[in-house]
Amino acid sequence: MNLPQKYLDTMKDMLGDEFDAYLDSFNDSRYYGLRVNTLKITPEEFLRISPFELKPIPWIENGFYFSENDKPAKHPYYYAGLYYIQEPSAMTPANVLPVNEDDAILDMCAAPGGKTTQLAAALRGEGLLVSNEIHPKRARILSGNVERLGIANALVLNEHPKQLAERFPEWFDKILVDAPCSGEGMFRKDPDARGEWSEGNVKQCAARQDEILREAWRALRPGGTLVYS
Repeated sequence: MNLPQKYLDTMKDMLGDEFDAYLDSFNDSRYYGLRVNTLKITPEEFLRISPFELKPIPWIENGFYFSENDKPAKHPYYYAGLYYIQEPSAMTPANVLPVNEDDAILDMCAAPGGKTTQLAAALRGEGLLVSNEIHPKRARILSGNVERLGIANALVLNEHPKQLAERFPEWFDKILVDAPCSGEGMFRKDPDARGEWSEGNVKQCAARQDEILREAWRALRPGGTLVYS
């Protein structure tokens, strides 16, 4: 795989003895995952009707690996909102946010909706979930996924983080910031991500993430919990 040399130099410096193992990982087969929407069906019920070959994801109670040969995005169960297709690793941030059913939660960078739908399932239809996406087209995709999965206690917004912090100062019990990044995690499956990478873009993303985190902090109530990924 042809990776940017500056990126390789940086990773070698960071990983040390683990660098070669990291490079070898690019030759491994990628993992495919889906998360059962427990607002509509239990994992046990879904396993009884599932047409796919599923294996449990150890750290996600309702998450499963599926085979590369399966096409769950084309199945009627997908359009019925019985599951959300999501990278197994991407299920982790929302999973580690401790959710109580009466919480007011902000998903600051929510599109396309994987983490929002996961948080909504943890709320079990109680509390309030504010899902924000700054880009209008992505906000519409987010809204579509919220509707497809049958989430009734979510508010989808299309705002700048600064606007949210000004309108909701010290207001949210829990906040998830899965911030926009420079896309190194996409290198294996998306050649465009490798071509678009640059040191300048990394610095730009870091500055953007710093701004988002500062605004998220302003919206978090004293004693609340913020998860950043």
